[in-house]
Amino acid sequence: MGTRRAAFPIERTIGADDWDAPEITGADFRRVLFQDVDLTELVDRGSSFEECTFGNVRFNVSEHTDARFLSCLFAGCSFFDATFTGCKMTGSVFDGCTYGLLKISGGDWSYVQLQGADLRRSTIEDVRLREADLGGARLEGAALRRCDLSGAWLRGADLTKCDLRGSDLGGLDPADVTLKGAIIDPVQATAVATALGLVVRP
Repeated sequence: MGTRRAAFPIERTIGADDWDAPEITGADFRRVLFQDVDLTELVDRGSSFEECTFGNVRFNVSEHTDARFLSCLFAGCSFFDATFTGCKMTGSVFDGCTYGLLKISGGDWSYVQLQGADLRRSTIEDVRLREADLGGARLEGAALRRCDLSGAWLRGADLTKCDLRGSDLGGLDPADVTLKGAIIDPVQATAVATALGLVVRP
């Protein structure tokens, strides 16, 4: 898959032969194009990537803690069994990526674009996803627990058997998503019933 160019200029390119670091701490990258780089099993602590482009990059089994990916573009990347803990991903775009067993814990993923992403069996907990685009996303059997989904776009998302307990579903329109078998708590049940036009009485 070819890399979709971002709106900002690329100031430096890192290719497959330019990367051999198994671990990085506090590294700083700005407007860098990472092309065909293998970051499998990378351990990343507190690094910063701002307005970077990742084309066909493998993040498989990598671990990122307190890292920042601000307004980045991920095109054709793989995230199998990758872990993001306390990371800030605001404004980043994911295009044609794969995600099997992705794990996200804490952090701010507001305004990210994950439209149509196949997030089946992924675990997303305690994450801020304000105004994130999850339209058409596949979340069957996933966990989306205790997440802030204020203003998030979920139209067409498949939430079959998805564990949604503790997440903000105030803006969810049940008519726009697939909810069969989804797991929700009593407070959410009231919100969903109200959205369906039902009257909840004791």
